[in-house]
Amino acid sequence: MLRSLLPVLLGTLLPLGAPLGSPLLAQQSALLDAVKQNPQRGKALCLQLRQYNAQDLSFTSAQVTREVARQQSLSPADAEVLVTYVVGLYCPDVR
Repeated sequence: MLRSLLPVLLGTLLPLGAPLGSPLLAQQSALLDAVKQNPQRGKALCLQLRQYNAQDLSFTSAQVTREVARQQSLSPADAEVLVTYVVGLYCPDVR
């Protein structure tokens, strides 16, 4: 069920009015495809997100988003999209 909601969740994170062929969407699509094609990368991020949960930090917190952005060399917006996608795909138990 959560997988069927991913397009809706991701659609809410994309800037309004971004054209479908925009570089932003292409960049985010490539980022998500990389995680989808390499499950180990997604599962490794899940482990990290569970560690943040153990510290009482949500994967949606600004602190976690900034840290993932720094580690992955991403913008904060791309990091937010990435963690949302990874949680939905690989670790729905993460909060």
